[in-house]
Amino acid sequence: MNDTLRTIAERFSCRSFTDQQPEDKYLHAIAEAAIQAPSGMNRQCWHVIVVKNRNIIAEMEQEGMNFLSSMEDQSMYHRILSRGGKLFYNASCMIVIAIKQAYPKGAELIDCGILAQNIVLAATSLGIASLHCGFVGLAFAGERAAEFKNKLKFPEGYECGMGILLGYAKETMPPHIPNQEKITIIE
Repeated sequence: MNDTLRTIAERFSCRSFTDQQPEDKYLHAIAEAAIQAPSGMNRQCWHVIVVKNRNIIAEMEQEGMNFLSSMEDQSMYHRILSRGGKLFYNASCMIVIAIKQAYPKGAELIDCGILAQNIVLAATSLGIASLHCGFVGLAFAGERAAEFKNKLKFPEGYECGMGILLGYAKETMPPHIPNQEKITIIE
């Protein structure tokens, strides 16, 4: 198995991070790998924001919890509370992928997904744990959305597309077992 396939096979979704911050050289390498992602017609309708400021991360997490607690359906809120009340699992760093709408509408989501996968695979190859985290978007769903866009220096016209948590795992987990029934080959 080559290094790329090994990295893909070894990657897991980390939900328990240490306090250790990844070194800047690794964060720059991960961000560089992100922007090497292909995009439809090379539009690059994304912007990569590396957030190392733990106070901002904590504020975003609290805003996300506030948003969940205000929802009519409280099941997600109570599930997070039962897991320790941490949306971001104590990650020391996150990457927020800001996106702007492309044409046809939705194409930017495909590009965002490709970029996000580059991030987590680059992180894994450097020994850094990661988690695709849709909960990051909750900070941009409430009343403080404009404030967080400003703090994170979103370019004009961009919205939150995805968040990736980064750091070092308190404990490593085995990757999920691939379901071979999800593959069909047509000859």
